[in-house]
Amino acid sequence: MADEPTNARQSFGDIAPHLAEITDKVLFGDVWENPALSARDRSLVTITSLISLYRTNELPFHLKKALDNGITKDEIIATMTHLAFYSGWPTAMSALQIARKVFEDNKA
Repeated sequence: MADEPTNARQSFGDIAPHLAEITDKVLFGDVWENPALSARDRSLVTITSLISLYRTNELPFHLKKALDNGITKDEIIATMTHLAFYSGWPTAMSALQIARKVFEDNKA
């Protein structure tokens, strides 16, 4: 494993170094780099999945990544509004509160 710290290694590399390594190499090094989908499209698919599956732990990281990949705040909110009718009101409402915090933190 490289010496350069990554999000995976910083988050959980101390307890699960192999999982951090395959997260870096396979998920973000291979899957996220596949040219079949743009980074923007991958972010939209990812946040949609995380919201629908109520995966609130991973959502802040991926909302920030979505903003970095060119998805606007308005598009994120529109996605949550749309999902309220498909994944349920509670998932959308929870995601909305997480997004509020990410947007506020992203201003700084």
